Formats: sequence, structure tokens, C-alpha cells
Amino acid sequence: MEKLLFSVLIIGLSTSLLALNTLAQDYTQWGLPAGAKARLGKGAIREIAFSPDGKQFAIASSIGIWIHDAQSTEALNFLTGHTGTVRSVAYSDDGLILASGSEDNTIRLWDARTGTHIRTLTGHLSSVNDIVFSPDSNTLASGSNDSNVRIWDVRTGTSLLTLTGHSRIVSGVVFSPDGKTLASASWDQTVRIWDVSSGKPIQTLAGHTKHLLTVDFSPDGNTIASGSWDRTVRIWDAKTGKHLRSLTGHKGGGVMNVKFNPVYSSILISTGAWDGTIRINDIQTETHLWTLKGHQPGGVLIAAFSPDGKMLLSGSFDGTLCLWNLEIDEPIQRLTGYSNKVDSVTFSPDGNLLASGGGTDKTVQLWQADTYTLLKSLIGHTWEVNCVVFNPDGKIIASADNDNIVHFWNVQSGSQIRTLPKHKDGISCIAFSPDGRIIASGSWDNTIRFWDVETGEALHELTEHTDRVSSVVYSSDGKMLASGSWDDTIYLWDVQRYKPIRVLSEHTHNVGSLAYSPDNKTLASGSWDKTVRLWDVHTGELLWTFMGHTNSINSLDFSPDGKALVSGSSDGTVLVWKLTHGTVN
Repeated sequence: MEKLLFSVLIIGLSTSLLALNTLAQDYTQWGLPAGAKARLGKGAIREIAFSPDGKQFAIASSIGIWIHDAQSTEALNFLTGHTGTVRSVAYSDDGLILASGSEDNTIRLWDARTGTHIRTLTGHLSSVNDIVFSPDSNTLASGSNDSNVRIWDVRTGTSLLTLTGHSRIVSGVVFSPDGKTLASASWDQTVRIWDVSSGKPIQTLAGHTKHLLTVDFSPDGNTIASGSWDRTVRIWDAKTGKHLRSLTGHKGGGVMNVKFNPVYSSILISTGAWDGTIRINDIQTETHLWTLKGHQPGGVLIAAFSPDGKMLLSGSFDGTLCLWNLEIDEPIQRLTGYSNKVDSVTFSPDGNLLASGGGTDKTVQLWQADTYTLLKSLIGHTWEVNCVVFNPDGKIIASADNDNIVHFWNVQSGSQIRTLPKHKDGISCIAFSPDGRIIASGSWDNTIRFWDVETGEALHELTEHTDRVSSVVYSSDGKMLASGSWDDTIYLWDVQRYKPIRVLSEHTHNVGSLAYSPDNKTLASGSWDKTVRLWDVHTGELLWTFMGHTNSINSLDFSPDGKALVSGSSDGTVLVWKLTHGTVN
């Protein structure tokens, strides 16, 4: 077999200041919702696809579709319109159309050259998990959580056929090279082969012991590969449906993705759900060739070959994209951009810095607030970071995660200073008193605790919330504390007497974050209902509701002058809102 040559490139969150500086002036301003000033982060990666000419690749993310130049990796365009996470992207074989499938139950068709929205395909009753064009580009197939496969007319957008038979989620679909048959993978542990012209089932491939996640045809059409949560890849004869062999080797989780090399029909790659590896096998000789280990443990979601078979692009839960050289097997460059989620974000007291935490990298990120550039990552947590906050003089950052410990960091050096004694359960939120002497912490045990910062002594405990306490924040005069909870309520507390003042209950889902305005007149709240709300602190009146994030809002903070509000979300982005007298400017 001819030796395959690949080039290596890693695109990941918070890994290169140089690259972020290059792109920040572009993508931070693209496709912002009304009132938002800038975006830090491109959302969580869900799928990737090369254009047929290999000059571009598209990335499905939690906030939209990003288009990148394949040579420079520069972000070229950002397509928005879906109201849910984009789960799948696919180019037509003629390169003219890009399709996207989303958790909003729809498929969108875009002009691949201009990014213009052409039409929306509706009919699925649940999330669209995978889409694929037929070889002649005239039809499109889709698999959904509604357990159905649909065949669509690309030109008119009409649904031609609905293929029923799977009893659970359809996770993958792929046309045979001649376009006459379609394979679908399902959580019902089977692969089904369909006649495309009639929509009738031809055969069912059974043998996996857990739900299937992925399926692919070999370029010569002779073989089908399927990957399952049972950690195996099964190889099938495409004509007879006979099981030929099973491939093992992935550790933990399941096989998330299988892809045949488009040039070499015997070369198959598989990605692991938790081991962070990509395995490459020659199925003809039954030889394991290489294991690629560039992603962090935690899962490789997807992978795609370039049309010439010389590049392999993979995306992971760790927020990275990797382009591989199988001979070198090491990264040569790192760029920032994508992240799994942002759980916490806050301004420094002077407004010059932003700190953020969340995702699988277990770090606290420090950003320059005016240019949105990454300065450093603080390393030391053993779990995902739930909350970050500056002390009043801006010299110290406190952060906490599910290891039940509050960590203190020197902002200037980035070094860890000390930790507080462990909580009884995971710490979801922390707040310094205005004088910096007391820190309040909210926990998954439904309580709020107050600690002496210098001694670590526990001072008091509040127990009124009936579910996890997700946010605590002091007013700037130190007289009040606001707390938000998974019981959908916000409590305002008199912290001198440790008594509740009032309860705010307009949110329809868990309250994720709170922030007082600098003048203490307004309270901002972010929720899992995807809204940011502004409240009059003294009357409890709801003043304004902001919408723009596509997932739960986990963190909020006002700028020191009160003219901007920053919000961090599980959609993998940070939005900066410009405020004027409580309204969006």
C-alpha cells in the first residue's frame, strides 16, 4: 500500500495567543444577536466536512456553522439561522450547496459560495442528527431522533420518502457510492440498508450489543463499517450483509465515528468516545496501522478525510480540531476558537481583564477585555471549573469546581496561592464581600456558606433554597447578597442579619448566574431558559429580557462603568451586551 501523507494542525481553545489575535478582529463580531458587542469563542464542535475541492471545511457548532479556509485555517464565514445546536453539515458532491441539520428539527440549505440561505427543510419531529447528499447531489438523506430516515428533493425542498423501521434514534446515514442504496445506523443496535428509489428495506445488519453511533460505505461500495457504544467497529459485506470481522481497541465510552479513506477503500479510521484516540486500520490485511493521540482524553467526536485522502481532520470534546500527519504524528501549530462550554465569566475591578472557566480543559482563562485576546491559562483544577471571581483589588482570582475546593490565584503571575477547606459537596458559585474579607459559596447541597478568607473559618450557613445554589453575588455596599438556584428562584438577602428580603421567580428554568450593577440598582440574572433578565433591586420589578444565547446561561458580570454586561453560556460563547439606562443600545 502506498504510504499516506498528512499535514498536522491543531485548532483548539486557549492554545495560541498569536492565532487568536489574527482572528479576533473578525469572528468576534460576526452574526451577533441584537445588543451584543462581541463574542469570545466559536461554540462547541459537533461535526466537520470538507468541500469537494478540498479548499474549505465547514464546522457544525452549538451556535452556527463556521466556514474555514483549508490552507490558512482562517475563518471565512459564519452562518446563522438555526435556533438549536447544529449537529451535522454536508457539502453536495458538486460543491454548490452546503446542508446543515439541527436540534431545531430542521435542515437548512446554503449557497456554498456565498453563504446565502436557500431554503429550510421541515418534516422531522425531533433533532436532525446526520445528513448526507446523494452522489448526484439531487437528493439528501437525513436521520433524526424521531427514529425516521427522510429522503429530500434538493431542488424543491420537498420530502420524497420517509423510511420507517428503526425503533430508536437514527444516528447516522450514508449513501452507497452508486447512490442506489442507503445505510442507516440506529440506537436500536442495527444498521438498515434501504432501496433509495422505493424506500423499502433490503436487509438489517444485527450484532452490535449497544446502540450504534456511526456508519460508512467504502469507496468501492463493497463494504460497510459501523461503530457502536459497545466499543467495537463491525465490518460487513455490503451486498450480502454478512458480518466479516470486528475491530476492537478503543477504551472507555464507544466508537463515535468511522470513516473510510476516499482513495484507499481498505483504510478505515475510528474515533473513541472517551479515550481521545483515533485508530487507523487496514481492513483488507486486518492490520492495525496507527493510533493517533493528539486529543485530550474525554472523547473524539468526529473526523473527515479531505477529498484527496491526504488529510484527516478530527474534532473533539476538548474543543480542538486536529489535522494529522501520520509520519510525524505531532502538532505543529495551535489556534484558538472553539470550546465545549463556558460556565463562568467575570470582569476584573478595573475592567481591563476578563476571566472565564468551564469546559473539559479544567483551566481558568484570562483575557484582555478591550481586544478580546487570551493572556494566560491557570492550571491546577482537577475538575471542570464552575466559577471564577476577582477579589476587590483585582490581584487575586478565586475559582471552584466539583472537587469541593476554592482555589486562589495570583493574577499577575498566574500561580496558585492557596485553597480553602473542602465543602461537603461540589461548589457551584463563589463571591467576595466588597472588603475582601469574606467569601460566600453556594453548593450542590442547597446551602450558602460564608467563610473568613484569611483563616478559612466557616461563619454562617443559609438553607432556604430547595435545590442546588447556582449563583451568589454581593451588592457593592456589602449589605445584600443575591442567590440563584435550580429551584428557579432568586433570593435577596440582608447579610448583616442573614435574613431574606424578597424572592424573584419569573425565570422558567434553573437560575444559572447573577450580577449586581455597580450602582446596586439593578440585578442581572441568567437562566437555563436561555434568557438574561434585568431586575429593579429595590422593587423586584422585571425591567428587561435579553435573548441571543442558544443554551443555558451560566455566568454574568457588569463592566465597572455599568455600560456593558457580559454573559457566558453552555453554547460555548461569551456575549458582551451594551447597556444604556437598562436597555440595549
